[in-house]
Amino acid sequence: MNILVVEDNESVCSMLEMFFMKEGYKGTFINNGHEGFDVFNKENWDLIIVDWMLPGMDGVTLCRKIRELSSVPIIMLTAKDSESDQVLGLEMGADDYVTKPFSPLTLMARIKAVTRRFQTENAKSPDHHFITSQFFKISKESREAYYNGEPLTSLTPKEFDLLYYFVKNPRQVFSREQLLDRVWGYEFYGDERTVDVHIKRLRKKIGKPSQPFIHTVWGIGYKFDESVTSDEN
Repeated sequence: MNILVVEDNESVCSMLEMFFMKEGYKGTFINNGHEGFDVFNKENWDLIIVDWMLPGMDGVTLCRKIRELSSVPIIMLTAKDSESDQVLGLEMGADDYVTKPFSPLTLMARIKAVTRRFQTENAKSPDHHFITSQFFKISKESREAYYNGEPLTSLTPKEFDLLYYFVKNPRQVFSREQLLDRVWGYEFYGDERTVDVHIKRLRKKIGKPSQPFIHTVWGIGYKFDESVTSDEN
């Protein structure tokens, strides 16, 4: 696994390098946000770990800039443990966050959880199975999604999983707890607000105010319905 770590704390980098070697991961360590973005653009990465507080460019900005170009999984390291800070990190495109100080074993578990799904589902198959709806076409095997025939290339891994689950189960109402169980499963470490953050981001990428596709069912949760043309979100 090829991992880019953008972290300016040398002791954290040394610790991670030791554990990466133990797991057989290849780690590239950068201590500056601007340089981290430059290095990101020069190579293909399986995972990116970003510290919140960085010289040159802060981790939140770096995460946002990476997410604009790629759906590579991102884990954010942060000493900020308030809910609003964690939500901000998720809104900027992070797939998970780990609060400092942290156990390296905990981070290794998060890395494996974030990447496990994609190591198996990205395996190429000669006959990918697509599920289709009025506007969407999506394959879990090839991780391809299309809206009106146009590829949705900006989806993060978890946004893709949410869209796939909704398209597969149209017009069914799901609570946040059900979505956490069926989309995040045992990989989930946060709280129910994570669902709201990911759905907010997904709506912006696949719909418009007059046709959001993912609708809020007040007091219950969410449903996917392409036939409804307006919704209060």
